[in-house]
Amino acid sequence: MFSSILDSSSLSTSSILLCSICAIILGLIVSCVHMMSGKNSKNFAITLAILPFLVSTVIIMVNGNLGTSVAVLGAFSLVRFRSIPGNSREITSVFLAMAIGLAVGMGQVVFAAFLTIIACLAMIVLSKSSFGSKNKEERKLKITIPEDLDYTGIFNDIFNKYTESVSLDKVKTTNLGSLYDLTYTIELKSDINEKEMIDELRCRNGNLNIILGKIDENENEL
Repeated sequence: MFSSILDSSSLSTSSILLCSICAIILGLIVSCVHMMSGKNSKNFAITLAILPFLVSTVIIMVNGNLGTSVAVLGAFSLVRFRSIPGNSREITSVFLAMAIGLAVGMGQVVFAAFLTIIACLAMIVLSKSSFGSKNKEERKLKITIPEDLDYTGIFNDIFNKYTESVSLDKVKTTNLGSLYDLTYTIELKSDINEKEMIDELRCRNGNLNIILGKIDENENEL
């Protein structure tokens, strides 16, 4: 069904130019979809647009040479370990861009376009839907208490009044052990007054720091 436009015995300028143009166009599509699906930086968007062209160029240069293939694999490994880790969405976009570059580099332009359309449509639909998202009423609560308070069950009555569920995620000592930082994941009841809950917690923890905020979407990502 899919056939290569490259002749392994002799590479023509027109075929290489066609592959390069297709790689850049498909890279721009991936970059645009990545920008539509969430937060991004300009440098990363440019990288996604150029990455398929670079990968396809490397694959065309290798052209079946086993020794060159091993050298290219080592070069990619060095780039990986010299790069800062990204979130799962960025890693997915990078893998997609590399897959497109590999397909184009092998001359499978139609397959690369097919892959880009299917993957980008899936990314758009899933990012715009509620698939995988957490409960909107779920919050991250951080409370500081003095060391003389037993944090086990100290806020149970308040949590029963304002929340549907509570999970104590982390306990950390601070200020040379004189304070405890408690981190909870809570699911708030509907139509509750958050200020009233915080005021009751302040009365219980001696008016020390309390932080209530949304859960970071990037937590626990691959």
